[in-house]
Amino acid sequence: MPKLKTHKGAARRMQYSGSGKLMRTRQMKSHLRRNKSKRTAGELDEMFVVAKCDLPRLRRLLPYAK
Repeated sequence: MPKLKTHKGAARRMQYSGSGKLMRTRQMKSHLRRNKSKRTAGELDEMFVVAKCDLPRLRRLLPYAK
């Protein structure tokens, strides 16, 4: 069986939490950030749990992640 390739774009955006949940970053973090309110900009820094329906697809992109 050949080795599977990790999707590098997904690997940079996702990571597993300590409890094993797949976490994702938010969009709109880098561009025109000065125009956003402090509260909005702060909320963009959080990571969120990936939706249950997206997990099978993302696990294929990250075969060796945790």
